[in-house]
Amino acid sequence: MEKEIKGNASQLFSSNNANERTDPYGFERPRDFESYKDMMNEYVAVLNRRSMKWSKLLQGKSHVEKNMTDMHRTFPDNVLFQSKAENCLQSTLYNVLLAYGHHNKTVGYCQGMNFIAGYLIIITKDEEKSFWLMDALLGRILPDYYSPAMLGLKTDQEVLGELVKAKAPAVGQLMAQYPGIWTLVVSRWFICLYIDILPIETVLRVWDCLFYEGSKVLFRVALTLVLHHQSEILRARSLSDVCECFKQITHGAFTMDCHTFMQKIFTEPGSLSKATIEKLRDKCTKKIQEEESGQP
Repeated sequence: MEKEIKGNASQLFSSNNANERTDPYGFERPRDFESYKDMMNEYVAVLNRRSMKWSKLLQGKSHVEKNMTDMHRTFPDNVLFQSKAENCLQSTLYNVLLAYGHHNKTVGYCQGMNFIAGYLIIITKDEEKSFWLMDALLGRILPDYYSPAMLGLKTDQEVLGELVKAKAPAVGQLMAQYPGIWTLVVSRWFICLYIDILPIETVLRVWDCLFYEGSKVLFRVALTLVLHHQSEILRARSLSDVCECFKQITHGAFTMDCHTFMQKIFTEPGSLSKATIEKLRDKCTKKIQEEESGQP
């Protein structure tokens, strides 16, 4: 993923200035663009180093007939997806989603998939590559996130709740006062894989780890956000306060400095083994199934 953006990253500011409205990916620049610009001036060198590492690692290895009403809701502020754009990506997005719907008839189309396909298209600029990357994500890395019952998504929301209880007990106790709270505050984090939640450079780094290490990185990101902002979360005095706080903690300098943020997600949550995740998934899946069936 990083290798794909290296060319754009090296020109982030050589061909653009702070007065221009959109970044190289077509998204509107943040209001605090000057601080972002300062960070990116240093981050370009990091990207170049990491691109060389990825190239060395990968050298010699090869490794729907449903409503598409979400088409116009996909990145409406991104110039690349606007119908008036010279090379509008909406038709490419439609083709990828339609192809995946025919490929995986059990899943078909589910809200959230449009953002994932859209991001892949922005980076790869290729329909076929985007399709196969999407198939890897939805079919192998995130099973049951987008199935009709969304059991995988529901399970992982509950798993996050269990992890927070263990790693941030005070926050876990606060959240326990509001049944179903994790669905309210993090379902969009998981189903959109942090798209439109975190800054684009940060999302791309998270996705690198997602493809390489699997879905547990989604928990590392969520736990880091919670752990880093415990004091703010614990000041919440109502359900609306909690929801607003979880919106705010994804913004600001902490998430914008993607290199530092990625270092934090592998240190702040501490140990998080695959075995631990799978054990919690089994526990939470069983609980959800019992609740939905009405059987103890």
